[in-house]
Amino acid sequence: MQFDAALAAQTAFQTAEPELGSDWDAAVELENTFSSNAGSTGREAYEGLLDLAQRHPTAHSFHAFCIYITWQQATEETIARHFETGMKLCEAYLAPREAQTGKDSEQIKELYESFRAGLGLEEEDEIQIEFRKDTPKGGD
Repeated sequence: MQFDAALAAQTAFQTAEPELGSDWDAAVELENTFSSNAGSTGREAYEGLLDLAQRHPTAHSFHAFCIYITWQQATEETIARHFETGMKLCEAYLAPREAQTGKDSEQIKELYESFRAGLGLEEEDEIQIEFRKDTPKGGD
């Protein structure tokens, strides 16, 4: 990766305040808990941040923040669930046209490929594509 996900998370979080309105204080509290705790306490705060993102579907900076911290989760605890969550968050973030420009967008596209790779879903090369085309479908 060409960037530091932790620094990108901080930047995205700092710009998310106007997007969250009255939920900003809850987000700050959850982020402080997440940043300063490991184990179940940190995981609960992480889940709380993801829940908050669900309540604010148009909060692009906050969603970027959630993607960055999901990458941190995936690198600290390498389990499929984190990679799957990261993929879903990236897909939702990149779906609207207005989110497909800017620094966060490029970084999230890169993270999306990293989440996919973590699940073994890298892009097919030409040989794989040809093999899939030539493989008989059903029958004998």
